[in-house]
Amino acid sequence: MKASEIKTKICGGALKKYSELYRDPDKQKTRFLSLIDTFVSLYGDSDIALLSVPGRSEISGNHTDHNRGCVLAGAIDRDVIAVAARNNDGVIRFYSEGYEREEILLSDCSDPAKFDNYTSASLIAGTVGGFLERGYTAGGFDIAMTSEVLKGSGISSSAAFEVMIGNALNHLYNGGEISNVEVAKIAQYAENVYFGKPCGLMDQMASAVGGFVYIDFSDPVDPVVEPIAFSLDSEGYALCIVNTGGNHADLNEDYASVPREMKAVASLLGREVLSGVTEEELVARIPTLRESLGDRAVLRALHFIRENKRVKRAKEALLDGDIDEFFRAVNESGSSSFKYLQNVYTTVNVREQGLSLALALAEEYLGGDGASRVHGGGFAGTVQVFVKKDRLAGLVSLMDSVFGDGSAMALSVRPVGATALDLD
Repeated sequence: MKASEIKTKICGGALKKYSELYRDPDKQKTRFLSLIDTFVSLYGDSDIALLSVPGRSEISGNHTDHNRGCVLAGAIDRDVIAVAARNNDGVIRFYSEGYEREEILLSDCSDPAKFDNYTSASLIAGTVGGFLERGYTAGGFDIAMTSEVLKGSGISSSAAFEVMIGNALNHLYNGGEISNVEVAKIAQYAENVYFGKPCGLMDQMASAVGGFVYIDFSDPVDPVVEPIAFSLDSEGYALCIVNTGGNHADLNEDYASVPREMKAVASLLGREVLSGVTEEELVARIPTLRESLGDRAVLRALHFIRENKRVKRAKEALLDGDIDEFFRAVNESGSSSFKYLQNVYTTVNVREQGLSLALALAEEYLGGDGASRVHGGGFAGTVQVFVKKDRLAGLVSLMDSVFGDGSAMALSVRPVGATALDLD
């Protein structure tokens, strides 16, 4: 369908059918119309697809995916949207609002060496390369996108971007028949091999699949992915992510130290990763581990083993509709991250402990009703709070007064992952 035709449908209220994606579809009208105008100004009025990919929130399973553990995550109602169309030029032209327009040759996408690490071009090329390597169809396309999944907000803007490219290829060239689980695996491949970041699969999988999702990475080639039908809203609770505004500069070593120390413990136990190691096995070797690796590595390994059990408890609680047990597991996850994983603040700059401060404020405000924990990689950035809906405004006001206006983001868990919008 031509861009001009889709604009007419949007103006006529066609987005209202997507109330499960957008709490107020009318408010999204301007956003979609503006992006379509941008696309037409860049590439012309062609047959287009409208695409959406949500950000994600890690619910439980802090720093477990890189050692083939378990995670519980949720897609959120902040998304990347895109307008995309096939072309026959053998070129991928892409524009993201706020950045320069770029283009890459389709023929280059099979060679990671042709792209610099840590660039958007490398992520796009890696996704195309991943499709081709797996025998799927890929071709030239034009795309314009804009995002509510803000960088540095802890809701995984890079994963949403990668999944969006896979989502575009899936719907433009493969009839939408490739599973979102497979799209997520290709997105991780792009980030690992082309972008140069050895990330786990949790971010991409949560964005691609949607809703609450439990993932067991014991088999990295074929992880267990279990969607969970549960509505926080129906239970009377909201999810709030608080961005403490911490400085992420010079934290690469902090982040890298977590998987490195966990894998060092695994190596001394004769394993590649910690998945499958029991607490009894670990405790029996603690004297040797302390001498070789130090206490922090042992504590982080203990966190991993116990966190995996908590993730499973949290999953079962959601399946049983037991919100109180779910909150207990989430709070325990936060406590373990603080005490054992030790990723709530960096020892490089102990004056800055915004995450610790936000957690202290949330704990007192909740008064035992709800849950809070460090969110994502940690050391700086964001915390996660589950709060009664009728107390959400007060929490937002409190956090904004400390960390600045707009620091607290009220969210809901979106039941739909990567998708194309059909306005017929």
